Amino acid sequence: MIQLYCGDGKGKTTAAAGLALRAAGNGMRVIFSQFMKGNDTGELHALCQIKNIEIVRSPKDFGFYSTLNEQEKQELTKIHNEILDRLLLAAIAGDSDMIILDEITYPVSFHLIDENKLWELLSFGHGRENTGENAGKETEIILTGRGPADFMTDSADYITEMRAVRHPFEKGIAARKGIEY
Repeated sequence: MIQLYCGDGKGKTTAAAGLALRAAGNGMRVIFSQFMKGNDTGELHALCQIKNIEIVRSPKDFGFYSTLNEQEKQELTKIHNEILDRLLLAAIAGDSDMIILDEITYPVSFHLIDENKLWELLSFGHGRENTGENAGKETEIILTGRGPADFMTDSADYITEMRAVRHPFEKGIAARKGIEY
């Protein structure tokens, strides 16, 4: 199935990381991929130590989209498509039971990804059979981010919306290590 964690509230990545932890604890093979993120975060330090969880993300931190020049946008698009290629290969081969695409809504909104490849990957969350050793086994697909495209909400079997009611940022309090990242 396909799960979507979206909304303007805190906790989308945290929910996906928790699901990865649960799946790995039950012997499932998880690929935790991140888009638009290259910075160091606490969840990655923990997840990379867990058997059955593979991290796939940009080796470079590009910062915020609004600061990118055209060359950086092209470079980031290439990286995003390489990540999708890796995820597709894993899905086709049956090398994963769960694939998490953290912050995937942003490269779609900013046109920094090949949507056809993403569509193909989403088909594995709806029963498309892989051809690997575990042929016939479905892959759980997890999507996170704000403002998902219509095709993401239309494809999702689960949708959980995190809603911001109050946040310390509104009082000028910056993101805190171990809490927000």
